[in-house]
Amino acid sequence: MKESFTYADAGVDIQKANKLVDTIGKIAKQTFRSGVIGEIGGFGGLFSLNLANLDRPVLVSSTDGVGTKLKIAFMLDKHDTVGIDLVAMCVNDIIVQGAKPLFFLDYLSMGNLDNQRAVNIIKGIAEGCKQSQCALIGGETAEMPGFYQTNEYDLAGFAVGVVDNSKIIDGTEIRVGHKLIGIASSGLHSNGYSLVRKICFELLKLKLDQNIPELGKTVGEELLTPTKIYVATINGLLKDLPIHGIAHITGGGISENLVRIVPQACSILIRDESWDVPPIFPFLQQAGKISEKEMVRTFNMGLGMIVVVPDHAALDVLQRIEAMNERAFVIGEIGDCKATGKRLIWE
Repeated sequence: MKESFTYADAGVDIQKANKLVDTIGKIAKQTFRSGVIGEIGGFGGLFSLNLANLDRPVLVSSTDGVGTKLKIAFMLDKHDTVGIDLVAMCVNDIIVQGAKPLFFLDYLSMGNLDNQRAVNIIKGIAEGCKQSQCALIGGETAEMPGFYQTNEYDLAGFAVGVVDNSKIIDGTEIRVGHKLIGIASSGLHSNGYSLVRKICFELLKLKLDQNIPELGKTVGEELLTPTKIYVATINGLLKDLPIHGIAHITGGGISENLVRIVPQACSILIRDESWDVPPIFPFLQQAGKISEKEMVRTFNMGLGMIVVVPDHAALDVLQRIEAMNERAFVIGEIGDCKATGKRLIWE
């Protein structure tokens, strides 16, 4: 029997972790913006708030993960895009309230630390931060032997943004007659993957490198497409256009996320076939014999964000979105719940 044990004997390599921190610091520095204080490696990330243009600043925070989409990354051994998903799921929740993301922190946990895999993951997180104009100012990389399957890991993210109290978008200004404008998603984003994997791999027995004519790409390429980050798009709208409500179409799909921002007295009318649905959704629906109701409460159906705007501003909003190289559609309008007797109407 060995008389003296070390942490390394238990599977935790502190020296390797220290080397990784040095590399992460260099990657994170590429995301720094005004307000960041110090370098990566302290006990906490420091950020100085510039409140000069804010009368009543309000911090807005969000936390999320990537979910079982990580299983696709494990299967493909491709890890440089799930970090974008991680950032997207957090910052997209912040911007719907009118807040500008300031900084981001991540939590990465592995059974055994693989520095190259970890670096690829962090590079993806840094890319997501660049796209969302926020700084990666800290995080945690944990090595947990025996806790995960070989070569598997988990990710969590935490984002903080700021908005002036008078400019918080909370849906209270939504009125009857306002239009719903959907902004296109990049595909599945990061929701519904437990059902997706069941259909693709258990039911259809598909291979990740298998090309699907309906999709115009391989299964792996489709399923690992990063979640779209809408920070620049929403900021572009908020500059001078009247945006009275924004819904991030994430877990719960269109049907459950829109009702979160629309006043109880209002009904939501959505016109089916008013936008282009990416082929992955009908492909899954047909293969899994999924009902329409189940589809719209599980997946984004091709719309990652839905904004609510006055009727007179709808055309301007559409043109602004398209000028930013995004696709958008008028998908419905706000009605009177008393007149319709329903909160959500599909026609």
